[in-house]
Amino acid sequence: MRKFESAWSFMCTLLLVIVMCEHGAFERKVTAENPIVEPGAVVKKLFESHILTEGVAVAPDGQVYFSEITFSHRSRDTSGTIEAGFIWKLDPSTLKASIFRSPSGMSNGIKFDAAGNMIVAEGADYGGRRVTRTDMKSGKARIIAGLFEGRPLNSPNDITIDEKGRIYFSDPRYAGHEPIDQPIVGVYRIDTDGSLHRVITDAGKANGVCVSPDQKSLYVVSNDNGGTAIERFGSGNANSDNPPIPLRKGLMALLAYDLHADGTATFRKTLVDYAPFDGPDGLVVDTEGNLYVAVRAENRPGIVVYSPDGVELAYIKTEIPTNVGFGRGKDASLLYITAGSSLYCIRVNREGYHLPMVH
Repeated sequence: MRKFESAWSFMCTLLLVIVMCEHGAFERKVTAENPIVEPGAVVKKLFESHILTEGVAVAPDGQVYFSEITFSHRSRDTSGTIEAGFIWKLDPSTLKASIFRSPSGMSNGIKFDAAGNMIVAEGADYGGRRVTRTDMKSGKARIIAGLFEGRPLNSPNDITIDEKGRIYFSDPRYAGHEPIDQPIVGVYRIDTDGSLHRVITDAGKANGVCVSPDQKSLYVVSNDNGGTAIERFGSGNANSDNPPIPLRKGLMALLAYDLHADGTATFRKTLVDYAPFDGPDGLVVDTEGNLYVAVRAENRPGIVVYSPDGVELAYIKTEIPTNVGFGRGKDASLLYITAGSSLYCIRVNREGYHLPMVH
């Protein structure tokens, strides 16, 4: 009888663990003994340029890619020419950085799909205003989204991909002289058949996007700074001949949507409201579903780690950040951070979530 009771107890425990894993509840509790970030962990600078780094992502081979957005109002020289944007490649074994692509189409967000292709959001301000897919073996790129309902996109910003191969991207406008052709700032979905759909229209000024590891949530950042053309904001000196345009911030929040099997999304809740301060930018998740969010708040800039319910779990102080991305393999717990004009990294106690690779 005791053997039967022992076996029955073991089977019940095993069943409970399986059920908890299937429902995403099997997570390590954050405690002083099991922190996400060790008290002595150091943020290391790996690279520095001169304008704005963004969209860091790690390829299946471990190489690190990130954008440098060369805003026309900041990179114009005395002859009137402007830099055409860069995608940088950094080898983590040597820390040597080289230009992977320029012109970049004013690339912003970068992700790698399950086949190892590079998916890039190209923005406005003399950029491509499109989403491209690059075969990393041949180097050939294809445009996979450029028009919606016959009109150009505003300025594709950030990207996330689900395990069915569908690509989601945001399309706000923060910089550029080009007309705003899409009156609705939305989140779009590119299906595997190439069709383009606008799936979210109520996320304020949608910016960062990220699918949860269980594929049931789509997290969206709203960062509404009140402006659409940063080069028109003036010199910043109210007494100059070109004073800044007064701006009124809109929604600054981290939002959670239910992601349905058909790729549609329904608003669930506001996880964090950052008003009256600046809100987040890019974000990623770890394998347990925790969110690592690049928060630009003037009073507390840095990477804030939240539970899937929006409870703060950890904080990493940085200069004003733009995006984050996890390493792979032995460096799956290495968190890369783009902030200011630099690339940083820090080791954490969780591993980043990546799409299962298709070989």
